[in-house]
Amino acid sequence: MPDMHIRTALPEDDDALARLDRATWSTLHAVQPRPEPPFEPFFNDRFGPRDHLVAERDGRIIGYVKLGFPTPLLVNAHVRQIQGFVVAEEARGHGVGKRLIRAAMDEARRQGALRITLRVLGHNTPARKLYEAEGFVIEGVLPGEFLLDGAYVDDVLMGRLL
Repeated sequence: MPDMHIRTALPEDDDALARLDRATWSTLHAVQPRPEPPFEPFFNDRFGPRDHLVAERDGRIIGYVKLGFPTPLLVNAHVRQIQGFVVAEEARGHGVGKRLIRAAMDEARRQGALRITLRVLGHNTPARKLYEAEGFVIEGVLPGEFLLDGAYVDDVLMGRLL
């Protein structure tokens, strides 16, 4: 998508990001129940605008990636973790996800990280293929970690050096 750009989220993006999150909710990637009114704000005390990169096209947010620390421990402060990743349905298949993942890796490097990790549900084949194409490898599997729609689903741990 040539007219798309990626930027750090702004406080005023809260509503658009919350709507995108609700519109794309699926047990393909979500382990929390479907959001119901009254809806919580998208940003909270733990994750604010500075922790999100957004993909924007024509003034509309079409995706985001949330980057955080895997733990509060100083001994792994050199690691960043992708802790949220969404691309709008109509924007999928156009390189938006690839650009967001690459932007997250660039931001992690800018912050001084040496590694980046993520967790993905075992049945989320499209996301797993994207991560593998961007150099992530499986570093562990928690078999049957989640019960979603009546089926046990693996939690796949992936990572790569930066």
